[in-house]
Amino acid sequence: MDLELSGKRALVTGGSRGIGKAIARVLAQEGASVALLARDAATLQAAAAELAAETGRSVLGVVADTRDDAAVQAAVAQAMAGLGGSIDILVNAAAEPAGYAGPPKLGEITGAFFQGELDTKVMGYIRCSQAVVPGMRAASWGRIVHVSGLAARQTGNTVGSIRNVAVAALAKNMADELGPVGIQVTVVHPGITRTERTAPLVAARAAAQGVDPAALEAQMAAGNSIQHLVDATEVAWVVAFLCSPKSRAINGDAVCVGGGAPKAIHY
Repeated sequence: MDLELSGKRALVTGGSRGIGKAIARVLAQEGASVALLARDAATLQAAAAELAAETGRSVLGVVADTRDDAAVQAAVAQAMAGLGGSIDILVNAAAEPAGYAGPPKLGEITGAFFQGELDTKVMGYIRCSQAVVPGMRAASWGRIVHVSGLAARQTGNTVGSIRNVAVAALAKNMADELGPVGIQVTVVHPGITRTERTAPLVAARAAAQGVDPAALEAQMAAGNSIQHLVDATEVAWVVAFLCSPKSRAINGDAVCVGGGAPKAIHY
């Protein structure tokens, strides 16, 4: 299937590693020119060079902390200049990983921690959207995909759930506002996902617990109904479709990419 992404200009925040980098790779493979936005300049430039060499597409890195309004505006302007025009596709994936060990219990949640999480993942997504939407409006076309997470539908991480529910609410509000002018917005909910960080983390935890890494990974995979640890590239293919003109029938909805959380029914 041709996803009709050739010639599109995409901005992927959090694009220097993990799910964001996998999404950027697939978009470039499908013919898009891609700007990666992240905070660490060295990691960012290395990722951009790697993806450009792999795909033969124009891939550049722009440095910004999505908590900083001016930095986001400057980075988006740099991306547009480097890619040769306004941004057609925005994928928001810049956030602290939700899978950190031991999320804080109720009595341990501080205001600074809570506000920092929301500023990065919710307000950060808003800032990046605000920077690209004027160009999409002018073109009467655009795709915005917010990467959230299955903590939106599960307990066990209070702040993680709150920030992810907020991202889903943001996507639907944006979709209703922007859909009439040709800009479609969706949200994807990954679960536990294999990235470049997975192997060393599994090895360290397996050593600490005195178990075989393969057994620990199988335990992680058992958390979904396909009994398979979803890879970041598998998430990226779903996102690439949502970025495509072929996804026109989908707007404002949440798409889960966690391999099927068992038992719960969402309708």
